[in-house]
Amino acid sequence: MNFTQRIILYILLLVAGLSWTVLSAGSTPNSAPAGQSAPQAGFTAPNFTLQTPTGESYTLSELKGKAVLVNLWATWCPPCRAEMPAIQKIYDEYKDQGFVVLAVDMTAQDNPADVLPFAEKFSLNFPILLDETGDVGRDYQLRSLPSSFFIDREGVISEVVIGGPMSEALLRTRVEQILK
Repeated sequence: MNFTQRIILYILLLVAGLSWTVLSAGSTPNSAPAGQSAPQAGFTAPNFTLQTPTGESYTLSELKGKAVLVNLWATWCPPCRAEMPAIQKIYDEYKDQGFVVLAVDMTAQDNPADVLPFAEKFSLNFPILLDETGDVGRDYQLRSLPSSFFIDREGVISEVVIGGPMSEALLRTRVEQILK
């Protein structure tokens, strides 16, 4: 095979790979149901009702009028662990202004027995919710932990941050935006 033939083969393989990527992107297991797009800035946050480990229920839509950070995480996730102290600090700073954190543990991918000790270790005093069925993870099209959704007082997503850990400065800036 000469040089020109190799180049043509590489180009064909590249085009085939890109085509496969584009065609298969819509059929990932975490894709939203037909007609539902991924949660993104400018759109209403998908509603959910979840319970804390002690059985208290929280419904996102009932928090309309408050600025909300929905943080999807797991106890085994190093970036999740790294950002929790900053989230707690920002929560303490802004909770009296109407800021709420809903820390949604991806319990379907985690050990439920580790959740309360994790919260105690990091002195977390915002609601820790359990996504035992994985429904919230699916509705929010979870692809990476942590994933954070900053939701304004009208229930509209202001920003999505995939991955982490988020810095205290980033958290402060985003929270101040959704509190306006």
